[in-house]
Amino acid sequence: MKEPEITTRDRILNALQRILVDEGSSGVTLEKVAAEAGVSKGGLLYHFKSKPDLYDGLARRFREQEEANIARARATGVVETFLRVSEVESAESAAGLWALLTAMRGKDELSEAARDDVLFIFNGWSAVIHEQIEDPVTAEIVRLVGDGLFLSALSGVPLPSREVVDGILRRLKDAAGEP
Repeated sequence: MKEPEITTRDRILNALQRILVDEGSSGVTLEKVAAEAGVSKGGLLYHFKSKPDLYDGLARRFREQEEANIARARATGVVETFLRVSEVESAESAAGLWALLTAMRGKDELSEAARDDVLFIFNGWSAVIHEQIEDPVTAEIVRLVGDGLFLSALSGVPLPSREVVDGILRRLKDAAGEP
């Protein structure tokens, strides 16, 4: 089966994430992102008009990923899906999310739409967890454990071993009444 071709827009956002991993948000310039993506500055500007627009695109992409994860959680079980996606897949993904979270604290980096997209990651999961788990206390425990794993992964704090996470998962699924 042939893999889908990556779009120029995704190449640019992937380049932004790589720069965030290597240099942090202070290293992000339109010129660096264009060079890293292998496009001209004009090609980058066709898709993203400014540095804040790049962050907006990254925030939107993260939101779309989480919307898909939430849909999967509704179909397969919220506890396991939430805890597994909370472990963050890659250093690039973590750096992109960390940059968006820190940019939210500033005045100029993120638009309101991007702020809403980043907040959706937390609010969307909270809503589906409470929708799927009857007991509000168990729902909050699941949310807090997942948020803790997520924020630990983003900040580089060591995560518990796979065995410990699997044990937490089993207990929370049992408490939530999930098979």
